[in-house]
Amino acid sequence: MTDVRTTPLLERMIDDMRIRCLRQQSQQAHIRAVKHFAGFLGRSPDTATTEDLRSYQLH
Repeated sequence: MTDVRTTPLLERMIDDMRIRCLRQQSQQAHIRAVKHFAGFLGRSPDTATTEDLRSYQLH
């Protein structure tokens, strides 16, 4: 995953997925989903509220 810009939040997410023994493809899919969510929000996903999550799911 060297082509992905890393932030502390992304590093933690990757570490958590490795601990859970997720395959590389699964990790990439999760990162892609969070990237889309962040794009929808227009800000970092760690600032999301439950209402933001609901809006994204309905989107």
